[in-house]
Amino acid sequence: MGDSPQRARAKERIWRLAALAFGHPSKEFFDAVASGQFHEAFSDAWADTTGAPWPAMPVSPDFASFEAGYITAFLHGDRGKPVAALLAGEHEHILAGLTRPSFMLNVAAFYKHFGLKAATGDEGKTDEPDHLASMLELMAVLCHFEATALAKGKDASGYRRAQRDFLCRHLGPTLEAVAGLLRRNPVELLDPTIGQLVQDISAWAAVQINELEVRVGPFHDPDAPKTSSGPAESAAQNLWG
Repeated sequence: MGDSPQRARAKERIWRLAALAFGHPSKEFFDAVASGQFHEAFSDAWADTTGAPWPAMPVSPDFASFEAGYITAFLHGDRGKPVAALLAGEHEHILAGLTRPSFMLNVAAFYKHFGLKAATGDEGKTDEPDHLASMLELMAVLCHFEATALAKGKDASGYRRAQRDFLCRHLGPTLEAVAGLLRRNPVELLDPTIGQLVQDISAWAAVQINELEVRVGPFHDPDAPKTSSGPAESAAQNLWG
């Protein structure tokens, strides 16, 4: 399924299920993990893209433990600070010298370009566009657009460039940061499915970047220092169609 609508849809399912996993836990989601429904759905999509099923992990003993592990790891850990914040803008190296508002504008530009806006989540609050769950959901939408274009025999390169750019600039570094922090500072309470998922999705995102660069060319950071080595090197690298 290397270049098919079916593979793009399998990627969409992976990103969308991961987005569900990294949103604030609900009892319904815990029940899906505990019953094996989440693993079955994720493993099927994982096998469709990687050729191998996703390993099943032990489950937290109850919802209270499941939620407590999420809160400790991602919201309020030791001394009130998360072990691994899920907001990209909370990681200084990802900001790369930008203020958080400027960084957020850059992230929001991806949503705006494709006519998307952050959903209104718990308590009527708008989801942060740089939250890991929101960014994973954006990737699912881009893969949906890719699958639709391929099914209609249309050019999907614009959607693939958008995936490449968003992964390289925002989502990939955030996944890498969260996965690295949890490797260095394991959270005992964190549900094993969530812990395994962040490591595997981080590694898979790197594979996706490689695949996309083969298909639509290498990523060029628009914020990197400019050189005068030649005439206008590809005037705009973020042309998404």
